[in-house]
Amino acid sequence: MIKDIFNEKKPTLSFEVFPPKKEDDFANAFAVMDKLAVLKPDFISVTYGAGGSKSKRTLEIASYIQNQLHINALAHMTCVGSKKEDIDAVAAQMEKEDLKHVLALRGDRPADMSDEQYNSRAFAHASDLIAYLKETTSLHAAGACYPEKHFEAKSMEEDLQHLKEKCEAGAEFLITQLFFDNDSFLRFREAARKAGITLPICAGIMPITTAKQIGTTVSLSGSAVPKKMADMIAAYADNPADLRKAGIEYAAEQIRGLKAEGVDGIHIYTMNRPKVAAEILDLI
Repeated sequence: MIKDIFNEKKPTLSFEVFPPKKEDDFANAFAVMDKLAVLKPDFISVTYGAGGSKSKRTLEIASYIQNQLHINALAHMTCVGSKKEDIDAVAAQMEKEDLKHVLALRGDRPADMSDEQYNSRAFAHASDLIAYLKETTSLHAAGACYPEKHFEAKSMEEDLQHLKEKCEAGAEFLITQLFFDNDSFLRFREAARKAGITLPICAGIMPITTAKQIGTTVSLSGSAVPKKMADMIAAYADNPADLRKAGIEYAAEQIRGLKAEGVDGIHIYTMNRPKVAAEILDLI
């Protein structure tokens, strides 16, 4: 089980990957997994796809990671638009594929979901999904957390209370949203511990290697861009090769700092770019 790895080593190393948007690109996904496997991560998480859209391919990629590469796979599972029977069906398929771990998420509200559907949904929060999985399946759940507060929470205190509910529902470890200022993570970790949250916390790191990422992925995450990173992007805006190098060095510096602070785990948002992940690891 992934939870046991935190007792054996520190920090753990994990990656996030996503199913390609286009069917034609799917064949390349397995080659990406093969290259990431060479880096010997403790687990690899597989999202529902860019922007939070469901992907029928999530479990297929997770199964390949688990059963062909023999690396722990963590399949994302969202519940905002799901009925209990939908979750039951996914859980049954996971057990059939010998998949044991999920990252339980509420997920973003679908654009076509009415207020009535949203307000009467089967799972109001990720904590409800975690509790349901613990009660009805043998799956092991992880939870997400937000060093800079979930955008819907009124305060960090409220957000930490929701996080504590995830832990009490049965989450076994936590993975943070991406962040670019280690002080944000360290303040969050201290506040979480004071609130009685004792689960291992993996720090989510995303290397910024193109200016476009700031306008898409980063804006969706709601993460703050510190001056140091903004200056880096401005300095190399007209030189993609130098920006890529600087972004990799920035991520490596973050990880070195977090390791010095005794972080439980490092979770790299790879954007399906194994070469970038390899270069970061070379630097640390």
